[in-house]
Amino acid sequence: MRDFSTFPAPEYKDTVLAPLFEGFKRHHRDHLMAIHHAHGVMLAERGLLKPDELRAILAALHDATATLDPATLTYTGEHEDYFFWLESQLRARLGPDLAGRLHTGRSRNDIDHTIFKMSLRTRLLALIARLETLLATLLARATEGAATLVVAYTHGQPAQPTTFGHYLGALIEMLLRDATRLLNAILTVDRCSMGAAAITTSGFGLDRARVADLLGFAAVQENAYGCIAAVDYLAEPYAALKLLCLGLGRFVQDLNIWTGFETAHLQVPDAFVQISSIMPQKRNPVPVEHLRLLLSLAAGRADAILLTLHNTPFTDMNDAEGEVQSAGYEAFDTAERALVLLEAFMAAIQVDETKVRQHIAESCITITEVADSLVREEDISFRQAHEVASHLARRMIANRETLATLPITAFTAAFAEAIGRPPAMDEARFRTIGTPEYFVAVRTMTGGPAASAMAASLARYTADLAAVSATRRAHEARVAAAAAERTRLVTPA
Repeated sequence: MRDFSTFPAPEYKDTVLAPLFEGFKRHHRDHLMAIHHAHGVMLAERGLLKPDELRAILAALHDATATLDPATLTYTGEHEDYFFWLESQLRARLGPDLAGRLHTGRSRNDIDHTIFKMSLRTRLLALIARLETLLATLLARATEGAATLVVAYTHGQPAQPTTFGHYLGALIEMLLRDATRLLNAILTVDRCSMGAAAITTSGFGLDRARVADLLGFAAVQENAYGCIAAVDYLAEPYAALKLLCLGLGRFVQDLNIWTGFETAHLQVPDAFVQISSIMPQKRNPVPVEHLRLLLSLAAGRADAILLTLHNTPFTDMNDAEGEVQSAGYEAFDTAERALVLLEAFMAAIQVDETKVRQHIAESCITITEVADSLVREEDISFRQAHEVASHLARRMIANRETLATLPITAFTAAFAEAIGRPPAMDEARFRTIGTPEYFVAVRTMTGGPAASAMAASLARYTADLAAVSATRRAHEARVAAAAAERTRLVTPA
């Protein structure tokens, strides 16, 4: 009969403990060292460690890790995890009494959740910075394309003309909201769990706020049970990340249509075009497909974290710890790859204005403004104007005419039949109200594509992006200042 008396069983070692050990080495060991330093300094300041004891512990920590090559450190099963491996290194250098004093008043529970928060904070800040870069490029392209005509679609069909800048403005607004959601997620993540110990704090006179400050956290997460059980700090970033990817994925679907041969409203330079191995005429804008793939993968990986947390108990559990944390980081990595690619792609593409104008004319999509202008200038109801415009649209589609080629007599006859009198509008005016430039120019309300409205919107977007950047930099500055303070306190004089 097999002997099951020795921990760990080989199967448990290979399938659980070894992967966890590798994940911790890759993602979390530096954060653990920061916690050791911050907690040790706090213990000394509170009189729970003597100054010479702290110096000895710090020296042993440095000696244990200074020359460590993580690639050479493999899991043997001798110690349960990286935490206990490092503690064994301290025991070997300091003895069990002094080495064990560093763990006063804490647990792997509060250590782990603090580590996870530090890692998520780093990734959130990096993702927001990358999103800011994309937004800056989109703002530049929207400013440049504020008067560049494009076709706006509804239900997959040409609907109305607008401008490239106006279209990108919709994306910019959405991404600014995404940035706000990610910043809000940082506010949830940025609450330190240290001092919660297992779930109820401890009887030692610890200074939780001091440790939080030394680790660069904005504050302490107050309730000790919640520090361990309430993993909304994990769910919120991935919910925000998923929304970012879903929104961008929908935009990429437009890129796929607009770069297609039949539409061809966007020109893709050769740097982003792959060729066919057999069909010499093919120009494949394959990066668009990779963008769709990367964003779907990132959204799926974010969703995997949320699903892992679903229907789990409100307590300490492995479902929110090392395995799921490491899996989630892949969502951040994939999303960042997508943002890098999208930023470069958006900087490179150009609107084919000739093709756009052709499609605007052929699809008669300025006819909405013809109806609106008839209401304003002929003093008729919109329903009457709509009847005239609908008659003209049917004729133009049937005869392959445009508002520029439609005989003026066709307009005057349709107007007279519907209204019972000839129009006051002459041919020159009729031709003007049917142009896409006029369509755009009269839409001056907030959020419209007219030059004045777009200028105001772009100014707001620029200010909002600056606010996002300032908030992100403030978080980064606090984290950097805390790291510098820790270094000062643990470095021998």
